[in-house]
Amino acid sequence: MINDYINIFRELVKAYNEGNLKEKYNQLIENAKDDNAKKYVFAAMGLDYIENASFEDIKKAMDMKKMKGKIVVRVGNCGTRCIDEDGLTSCQKSCPFNAIDVLLDKNTVVINDKCTDCGNCIAACDIGNLIDKIEFLPLAEYLNSKEDVYAIVAPAYIGQFGKDVTPGKLRKALKAIGFKDMIEVALFADILTLKEAVEFNKHVHRQKDFMITSCCCPMWVAMIKKLYADLVPHVAPSVSPMIANGRTIKKLYNNAKVVFIGPCVAKKAEAKEKDISDAVDFVLTFKELKEIFDILKIKPEDFCEDEGEHASRAGRIYAYTGGVSRAVYDTVNKLFPDRSIKVKAVQGNGVKECKEMLQRILNGEIDANFLEGMGCVGGCVGGPKAILNKDEGKENVKKYGSSTDMITPIDNPCVYNILNQLGIDNILDIADEEKGQIFERNF
Repeated sequence: MINDYINIFRELVKAYNEGNLKEKYNQLIENAKDDNAKKYVFAAMGLDYIENASFEDIKKAMDMKKMKGKIVVRVGNCGTRCIDEDGLTSCQKSCPFNAIDVLLDKNTVVINDKCTDCGNCIAACDIGNLIDKIEFLPLAEYLNSKEDVYAIVAPAYIGQFGKDVTPGKLRKALKAIGFKDMIEVALFADILTLKEAVEFNKHVHRQKDFMITSCCCPMWVAMIKKLYADLVPHVAPSVSPMIANGRTIKKLYNNAKVVFIGPCVAKKAEAKEKDISDAVDFVLTFKELKEIFDILKIKPEDFCEDEGEHASRAGRIYAYTGGVSRAVYDTVNKLFPDRSIKVKAVQGNGVKECKEMLQRILNGEIDANFLEGMGCVGGCVGGPKAILNKDEGKENVKKYGSSTDMITPIDNPCVYNILNQLGIDNILDIADEEKGQIFERNF
Protein backbone atom coordinates (compact mmCIF):
# COMPACT_ATOMS: atom_id res chain seq x y z
CA MET A 1 0.00 0.00 0.00
CA ILE A 2 2.88 2.38 0.62
CA ASN A 3 3.79 2.09 -3.06
CA ASP A 4 0.23 3.15 -3.91
CA TYR A 5 0.76 6.30 -1.87
CA ILE A 6 4.05 7.17 -3.55
CA ASN A 7 2.54 6.49 -6.99
CA ILE A 8 -0.34 8.85 -6.22
CA PHE A 9 2.14 11.54 -5.18
CA ARG A 10 4.08 11.03 -8.41
CA GLU A 11 0.94 11.34 -10.51
CA LEU A 12 -0.12 14.53 -8.73
CA VAL A 13 3.26 16.24 -9.06
CA LYS A 14 3.49 15.26 -12.73
CA ALA A 15 -0.01 16.61 -13.32
CA TYR A 16 0.80 19.84 -11.49
CA ASN A 17 3.92 20.32 -13.58
CA GLU A 18 1.93 19.72 -16.78
CA GLY A 19 -0.89 22.05 -15.75
CA ASN A 20 -3.66 19.44 -15.40
CA LEU A 21 -3.83 18.93 -11.62
CA LYS A 22 -7.61 19.38 -11.57
CA GLU A 23 -8.17 16.59 -14.06
CA LYS A 24 -5.79 14.26 -12.22
CA TYR A 25 -7.39 14.99 -8.86
CA ASN A 26 -10.88 14.29 -10.20
CA GLN A 27 -9.66 11.08 -11.83
CA LEU A 28 -7.99 9.80 -8.67
CA ILE A 29 -11.04 10.56 -6.53
CA GLU A 30 -13.41 8.93 -9.02
CA ASN A 31 -11.24 5.80 -9.16
CA ALA A 32 -10.83 5.59 -5.38
CA LYS A 33 -12.58 2.52 -4.01
CA ASP A 34 -13.46 4.08 -0.65
CA ASP A 35 -12.74 6.98 1.69
CA ASN A 36 -9.52 5.32 2.84
CA ALA A 37 -8.18 5.35 -0.71
CA LYS A 38 -9.16 9.03 -0.97
CA LYS A 39 -7.11 9.78 2.15
CA TYR A 40 -3.99 8.85 0.19
CA VAL A 41 -4.85 11.52 -2.38
CA PHE A 42 -5.38 14.20 0.25
CA ALA A 43 -2.26 13.30 2.24
CA ALA A 44 -0.19 13.39 -0.97
CA MET A 45 -1.44 16.96 -1.43
CA GLY A 46 -0.53 17.85 2.16
CA LEU A 47 -4.16 17.96 3.31
CA ASP A 48 -6.51 16.42 5.83
CA TYR A 49 -9.34 14.47 4.24
CA ILE A 50 -12.30 16.63 3.19
CA GLU A 51 -15.46 14.66 2.41
CA ASN A 52 -17.04 15.39 -1.00
CA ALA A 53 -14.45 18.08 -1.74
CA SER A 54 -14.47 19.74 -5.13
CA PHE A 55 -11.21 20.80 -6.76
CA GLU A 56 -12.06 24.39 -5.82
CA ASP A 57 -12.20 23.27 -2.18
CA ILE A 58 -8.81 21.64 -2.64
CA LYS A 59 -7.29 24.78 -4.14
CA LYS A 60 -8.51 26.84 -1.19
CA ALA A 61 -7.19 24.27 1.28
CA MET A 62 -3.78 24.21 -0.39
CA ASP A 63 -3.52 28.00 -0.31
CA MET A 64 -1.71 28.04 3.02
CA LYS A 65 1.34 29.74 4.42
CA LYS A 66 2.06 26.80 6.66
CA MET A 67 1.01 23.19 6.93
CA LYS A 68 -1.99 22.52 9.14
CA GLY A 69 -3.31 19.60 11.15
CA LYS A 70 -1.63 16.36 12.15
CA ILE A 71 1.27 14.99 10.11
CA VAL A 72 0.71 11.26 10.68
CA VAL A 73 -2.38 9.91 8.93
CA ARG A 74 -3.95 6.50 9.57
CA VAL A 75 -5.49 5.04 6.44
CA GLY A 76 -8.01 2.27 6.95
CA ASN A 77 -8.38 -0.40 9.58
CA CYS A 78 -5.06 -2.17 9.47
CA GLY A 79 -6.11 -5.00 11.72
CA THR A 80 -3.97 -6.59 14.40
CA ARG A 81 -2.15 -9.17 12.29
CA CYS A 82 1.24 -7.96 13.65
CA ILE A 83 0.27 -8.24 17.31
CA ASP A 84 2.85 -10.10 19.41
CA GLU A 85 2.60 -12.38 22.45
CA ASP A 86 2.57 -9.32 24.71
CA GLY A 87 -0.43 -7.88 22.90
CA LEU A 88 1.53 -5.14 21.14
CA THR A 89 1.45 -4.26 17.46
CA SER A 90 4.51 -3.14 15.48
CA CYS A 91 3.40 0.49 15.56
CA GLN A 92 2.78 0.36 19.31
CA LYS A 93 6.25 -1.01 19.98
CA SER A 94 7.80 1.75 17.87
CA CYS A 95 5.98 4.62 19.62
CA PRO A 96 7.97 6.35 22.38
CA PHE A 97 4.88 8.11 23.72
CA ASN A 98 2.26 5.34 24.14
CA ALA A 99 0.16 7.15 21.56
CA ILE A 100 -1.32 4.06 19.86
CA ASP A 101 -4.17 1.98 21.30
CA VAL A 102 -5.29 -1.45 20.12
CA LEU A 103 -9.04 -1.98 19.82
CA LEU A 104 -9.32 -5.75 19.79
CA ASP A 105 -13.12 -5.69 19.48
CA LYS A 106 -12.77 -3.69 16.26
CA ASN A 107 -9.58 -5.38 15.09
CA THR A 108 -7.77 -2.10 14.59
CA VAL A 109 -5.51 0.52 16.17
CA VAL A 110 -6.16 4.20 16.85
CA ILE A 111 -3.79 7.11 17.40
CA ASN A 112 -4.57 8.94 20.64
CA ASP A 113 -3.87 12.52 21.72
CA LYS A 114 -0.39 11.66 23.07
CA CYS A 115 0.88 11.53 19.48
CA THR A 116 3.69 13.98 18.71
CA ASP A 117 3.86 13.16 14.98
CA CYS A 118 7.36 11.75 15.42
CA GLY A 119 6.73 9.29 12.57
CA ASN A 120 8.22 6.19 14.21
CA CYS A 121 5.03 4.26 13.58
CA ILE A 122 5.21 4.98 9.84
CA ALA A 123 8.52 3.18 9.50
CA ALA A 124 7.19 0.30 11.65
CA CYS A 125 4.07 -0.27 9.53
CA ASP A 126 5.07 -2.50 6.62
CA ILE A 127 1.74 -2.25 4.79
CA GLY A 128 1.48 1.52 4.56
CA ASN A 129 -1.58 2.11 6.72
CA LEU A 130 0.28 4.86 8.54
CA ILE A 131 1.62 7.65 6.32
CA ASP A 132 2.86 11.22 6.64
CA LYS A 133 1.46 14.13 4.67
CA ILE A 134 3.67 15.41 1.85
CA GLU A 135 3.97 19.19 1.78
CA PHE A 136 5.20 19.75 -1.77
CA LEU A 137 2.03 20.79 -3.62
CA PRO A 138 1.10 23.63 -1.22
CA LEU A 139 4.76 24.70 -1.41
CA ALA A 140 4.81 24.55 -5.21
CA GLU A 141 2.54 27.59 -5.45
CA TYR A 142 5.24 29.66 -3.75
CA LEU A 143 8.02 28.19 -5.90
CA ASN A 144 6.11 29.30 -9.00
CA SER A 145 5.43 32.77 -7.64
CA LYS A 146 7.73 35.75 -7.23
CA GLU A 147 8.28 34.95 -3.56
CA ASP A 148 11.78 34.09 -2.36
CA VAL A 149 11.80 30.50 -1.11
CA TYR A 150 14.96 29.19 0.55
CA ALA A 151 15.84 25.51 0.86
CA ILE A 152 17.72 24.59 4.01
CA VAL A 153 19.18 21.09 3.97
CA ALA A 154 20.01 18.85 6.93
CA PRO A 155 23.68 17.88 7.54
CA ALA A 156 22.79 14.27 6.67
CA TYR A 157 22.26 15.17 2.99
CA ILE A 158 25.80 14.45 1.80
CA GLY A 159 25.71 11.59 -0.72
CA GLN A 160 21.95 11.03 -0.39
CA PHE A 161 21.28 12.08 -4.00
CA GLY A 162 24.25 10.28 -5.55
CA LYS A 163 27.98 10.08 -4.97
CA ASP A 164 28.63 12.68 -7.68
CA VAL A 165 26.17 15.23 -6.27
CA THR A 166 28.25 17.88 -4.52
CA PRO A 167 26.74 20.61 -2.33
CA GLY A 168 27.15 23.05 -5.23
CA LYS A 169 25.36 20.78 -7.70
CA LEU A 170 22.48 20.17 -5.30
CA ARG A 171 22.16 23.92 -4.79
CA LYS A 172 21.89 24.40 -8.55
CA ALA A 173 19.31 21.60 -8.87
CA LEU A 174 17.15 23.14 -6.15
CA LYS A 175 17.31 26.48 -7.91
CA ALA A 176 16.04 24.71 -11.03
CA ILE A 177 12.91 23.72 -9.08
CA GLY A 178 12.34 27.34 -8.12
CA PHE A 179 14.23 27.88 -4.87
CA LYS A 180 16.04 31.19 -4.43
CA ASP A 181 19.01 29.52 -2.77
CA MET A 182 20.12 26.53 -0.69
CA ILE A 183 21.74 26.85 2.72
CA GLU A 184 23.35 24.01 4.64
CA VAL A 185 21.81 23.69 8.10
CA ALA A 186 25.29 22.52 9.19
CA LEU A 187 26.28 26.20 9.19
CA PHE A 188 23.67 26.82 11.88
CA ALA A 189 24.71 23.65 13.66
CA ASP A 190 28.03 25.51 13.94
CA ILE A 191 26.24 28.45 15.56
CA LEU A 192 24.29 26.19 17.94
CA THR A 193 27.52 24.37 18.83
CA LEU A 194 28.95 27.72 19.83
CA LYS A 195 25.86 28.51 21.87
CA GLU A 196 25.85 25.15 23.66
CA ALA A 197 29.55 25.49 24.43
CA VAL A 198 28.87 28.85 26.08
CA GLU A 199 25.84 27.39 27.90
CA PHE A 200 28.02 24.53 29.15
CA ASN A 201 30.54 27.00 30.51
CA LYS A 202 27.74 28.93 32.27
CA HIS A 203 25.99 25.96 33.88
CA VAL A 204 28.51 23.19 34.53
CA HIS A 205 30.79 24.20 37.40
CA ARG A 206 30.83 21.16 39.71
CA GLN A 207 31.37 17.47 39.16
CA LYS A 208 27.68 16.74 39.75
CA ASP A 209 26.43 19.38 37.27
CA PHE A 210 25.24 18.28 33.83
CA MET A 211 23.61 19.70 30.72
CA ILE A 212 21.26 18.04 28.25
CA THR A 213 21.61 19.16 24.66
CA SER A 214 18.48 20.38 22.92
CA CYS A 215 20.05 20.28 19.46
CA CYS A 216 18.88 18.42 16.39
CA CYS A 217 16.40 15.76 17.40
CA PRO A 218 12.75 16.75 18.04
CA MET A 219 11.96 13.22 19.19
CA TRP A 220 14.63 13.48 21.91
CA VAL A 221 13.27 16.84 23.07
CA ALA A 222 9.68 15.55 23.05
CA MET A 223 10.69 12.52 25.13
CA ILE A 224 12.20 14.76 27.80
CA LYS A 225 9.26 17.16 27.86
CA LYS A 226 6.56 14.48 27.93
CA LEU A 227 8.13 11.58 29.81
CA TYR A 228 11.00 13.01 31.86
CA ALA A 229 9.76 16.49 32.79
CA ASP A 230 11.93 16.63 35.92
CA LEU A 231 14.96 16.90 33.64
CA VAL A 232 13.69 19.88 31.63
CA PRO A 233 15.62 22.46 33.76
CA HIS A 234 18.85 20.80 32.60
CA VAL A 235 18.02 21.15 28.88
CA ALA A 236 20.06 23.79 27.06
CA PRO A 237 17.75 26.71 26.17
CA SER A 238 18.51 26.51 22.47
CA VAL A 239 16.46 26.03 19.34
CA SER A 240 17.51 23.37 16.85
CA PRO A 241 19.80 24.28 13.93
CA MET A 242 16.77 24.01 11.62
CA ILE A 243 14.88 26.65 13.59
CA ALA A 244 17.95 28.87 13.94
CA ASN A 245 18.47 28.74 10.18
CA GLY A 246 14.85 29.53 9.37
CA ARG A 247 14.62 32.39 11.84
CA THR A 248 17.83 33.95 10.56
CA ILE A 249 16.69 33.85 6.93
CA LYS A 250 13.40 35.50 7.84
CA LYS A 251 15.13 38.18 9.88
CA LEU A 252 17.59 39.03 7.10
CA TYR A 253 15.19 38.65 4.14
CA ASN A 254 11.72 40.06 4.56
CA ASN A 255 8.80 37.86 3.48
CA ALA A 256 11.06 34.91 2.63
CA LYS A 257 9.70 31.38 2.82
CA VAL A 258 11.81 28.57 4.28
CA VAL A 259 11.68 24.88 3.42
CA PHE A 260 13.64 22.33 5.44
CA ILE A 261 14.81 19.18 3.64
CA GLY A 262 15.95 16.21 5.70
CA PRO A 263 15.57 12.52 6.56
CA CYS A 264 13.05 13.03 9.36
CA VAL A 265 9.25 12.97 9.68
CA ALA A 266 9.42 14.52 13.16
CA LYS A 267 10.83 17.73 11.67
CA LYS A 268 7.44 18.26 10.00
CA ALA A 269 5.93 18.34 13.47
CA GLU A 270 8.72 20.46 14.98
CA ALA A 271 8.13 23.16 12.37
CA LYS A 272 4.55 23.50 13.66
CA GLU A 273 5.28 23.78 17.39
CA LYS A 274 3.72 27.01 18.64
CA ASP A 275 6.78 28.64 20.20
CA ILE A 276 9.00 28.05 17.16
CA SER A 277 6.49 28.01 14.29
CA ASP A 278 7.84 31.33 13.02
CA ALA A 279 10.91 29.71 11.47
CA VAL A 280 10.06 27.07 8.84
CA ASP A 281 7.07 27.02 6.51
CA PHE A 282 7.30 23.58 4.90
CA VAL A 283 9.29 20.39 5.33
CA LEU A 284 10.27 17.86 2.67
CA THR A 285 12.13 14.61 3.21
CA PHE A 286 15.08 13.35 1.20
CA LYS A 287 12.90 10.63 -0.32
CA GLU A 288 10.24 13.14 -1.31
CA LEU A 289 12.80 15.44 -2.91
CA LYS A 290 14.27 12.54 -4.85
CA GLU A 291 10.80 11.71 -6.18
CA ILE A 292 10.35 15.34 -7.21
CA PHE A 293 13.70 15.37 -9.00
CA ASP A 294 12.77 12.16 -10.84
CA ILE A 295 9.31 13.38 -11.83
CA LEU A 296 10.64 16.71 -13.09
CA LYS A 297 13.54 14.91 -14.83
CA ILE A 298 16.10 16.91 -12.88
CA LYS A 299 19.47 15.19 -12.48
CA PRO A 300 21.52 17.02 -9.83
CA GLU A 301 24.72 15.27 -10.91
CA ASP A 302 24.50 16.99 -14.32
CA PHE A 303 24.51 20.54 -12.95
CA CYS A 304 27.52 22.79 -12.65
CA GLU A 305 28.88 23.91 -9.28
CA ASP A 306 27.20 26.73 -7.39
CA GLU A 307 29.24 27.49 -4.29
CA GLY A 308 27.83 28.88 -1.07
CA GLU A 309 28.83 29.31 2.55
CA HIS A 310 30.23 26.31 4.39
CA ALA A 311 30.26 24.88 7.90
CA SER A 312 33.13 23.64 10.02
CA ARG A 313 33.61 19.97 10.83
CA ALA A 314 31.64 20.56 14.05
CA GLY A 315 28.43 21.46 12.21
CA ARG A 316 28.84 18.85 9.50
CA ILE A 317 29.07 15.89 11.89
CA TYR A 318 25.77 16.63 13.64
CA ALA A 319 24.21 14.08 11.31
CA TYR A 320 25.28 10.99 13.27
CA THR A 321 25.07 9.95 16.91
CA GLY A 322 27.98 11.40 18.86
CA GLY A 323 28.53 14.23 16.43
CA VAL A 324 26.95 16.90 18.64
CA SER A 325 29.01 15.72 21.62
CA ARG A 326 32.26 15.84 19.65
CA ALA A 327 31.41 19.28 18.26
CA VAL A 328 30.68 20.74 21.69
CA TYR A 329 33.71 19.00 23.25
CA ASP A 330 36.10 20.48 20.70
CA THR A 331 34.51 23.94 20.91
CA VAL A 332 34.52 24.12 24.71
CA ASN A 333 38.18 23.10 24.76
CA LYS A 334 39.09 25.78 22.24
CA LEU A 335 36.91 28.53 23.68
CA PHE A 336 37.61 27.83 27.37
CA PRO A 337 40.96 25.99 27.45
CA ASP A 338 41.55 26.64 31.16
CA ARG A 339 38.35 25.00 32.41
CA SER A 340 39.06 22.39 35.08
CA ILE A 341 35.86 20.47 34.28
CA LYS A 342 35.95 19.25 30.69
CA VAL A 343 33.06 17.95 28.61
CA LYS A 344 32.36 14.33 29.47
CA ALA A 345 29.68 13.15 27.09
CA VAL A 346 27.35 10.18 26.83
CA GLN A 347 24.88 9.42 24.03
CA GLY A 348 21.56 7.66 23.60
CA ASN A 349 21.45 5.99 20.19
CA GLY A 350 17.81 5.38 19.30
CA VAL A 351 14.64 5.60 21.41
CA LYS A 352 15.42 2.61 23.63
CA GLU A 353 18.87 3.87 24.60
CA CYS A 354 17.58 7.42 25.05
CA LYS A 355 14.94 6.28 27.53
CA GLU A 356 17.43 4.13 29.41
CA MET A 357 19.92 7.01 29.60
CA LEU A 358 17.31 9.50 30.83
CA GLN A 359 16.18 7.07 33.52
CA ARG A 360 19.79 6.55 34.63
CA ILE A 361 20.16 10.31 34.95
CA LEU A 362 17.13 10.41 37.26
CA ASN A 363 18.61 7.54 39.25
CA GLY A 364 21.93 9.36 39.58
CA GLU A 365 23.73 6.54 37.76
CA ILE A 366 25.47 8.45 34.95
CA ASP A 367 29.03 9.76 35.24
CA ALA A 368 28.79 12.40 32.54
CA ASN A 369 28.04 16.11 32.22
CA PHE A 370 26.86 16.44 28.62
CA LEU A 371 24.02 14.24 27.41
CA GLU A 372 23.08 13.79 23.75
CA GLY A 373 20.11 11.83 22.45
CA MET A 374 19.13 10.77 18.94
CA GLY A 375 15.71 9.20 18.41
CA CYS A 376 16.86 7.26 15.35
CA VAL A 377 19.54 4.58 15.61
CA GLY A 378 22.64 6.06 14.01
CA GLY A 379 21.33 9.61 14.35
CA CYS A 380 19.86 11.64 11.49
CA VAL A 381 21.61 9.43 8.91
CA GLY A 382 19.37 6.64 10.25
CA GLY A 383 16.20 8.67 9.76
CA PRO A 384 13.16 6.94 8.26
CA LYS A 385 13.23 9.10 5.12
CA ALA A 386 16.95 8.84 4.40
CA ILE A 387 17.77 7.37 0.99
CA LEU A 388 20.98 5.60 2.03
CA ASN A 389 21.44 3.12 4.86
CA LYS A 390 22.78 4.64 8.07
CA ASP A 391 26.30 3.22 7.77
CA GLU A 392 26.83 4.58 4.27
CA GLY A 393 25.27 7.88 5.27
CA LYS A 394 27.56 8.19 8.29
CA GLU A 395 30.65 7.43 6.22
CA ASN A 396 29.70 10.16 3.73
CA VAL A 397 29.20 12.67 6.53
CA LYS A 398 32.50 11.76 8.21
CA LYS A 399 34.36 12.30 4.93
CA TYR A 400 32.63 15.62 4.41
CA GLY A 401 33.53 16.65 7.96
CA SER A 402 37.16 15.73 7.37
CA SER A 403 37.32 17.68 4.11
CA THR A 404 37.52 21.07 5.80
CA ASP A 405 40.33 22.67 7.79
CA MET A 406 37.77 24.43 9.99
CA ILE A 407 37.42 22.18 13.04
CA THR A 408 35.11 24.30 15.22
CA PRO A 409 32.76 27.23 14.61
CA ILE A 410 35.44 29.46 16.14
CA ASP A 411 37.46 28.78 12.97
CA ASN A 412 34.58 29.62 10.62
CA PRO A 413 34.39 33.19 9.24
CA CYS A 414 30.85 32.50 7.96
CA VAL A 415 29.70 32.16 11.58
CA TYR A 416 31.06 35.58 12.51
CA ASN A 417 29.51 37.12 9.40
CA ILE A 418 26.04 35.80 10.28
CA LEU A 419 26.30 36.78 13.94
CA ASN A 420 27.43 40.28 12.98
CA GLN A 421 24.42 40.65 10.68
CA LEU A 422 22.24 39.70 13.64
CA GLY A 423 23.90 42.31 15.87
CA ILE A 424 26.02 39.86 17.88
CA ASP A 425 29.58 41.18 17.85
CA ASN A 426 30.96 39.08 20.72
CA ILE A 427 30.55 35.32 20.35
CA LEU A 428 30.01 34.97 24.10
CA ASP A 429 26.83 37.04 23.68
CA ILE A 430 25.27 34.23 21.67
CA ALA A 431 23.91 32.82 24.97
CA ASP A 432 22.66 36.21 26.16
CA GLU A 433 18.86 36.00 26.51
CA GLU A 434 18.38 39.36 24.82
CA LYS A 435 21.14 39.55 22.21
CA GLY A 436 20.86 35.87 21.28
CA GLN A 437 17.09 35.66 21.53
CA ILE A 438 16.78 34.38 17.97
CA PHE A 439 18.53 31.19 19.10
CA GLU A 440 16.68 30.84 22.42
CA ARG A 441 13.91 28.47 23.41
CA ASN A 442 12.18 28.31 26.78
CA PHE A 443 11.44 24.69 27.58
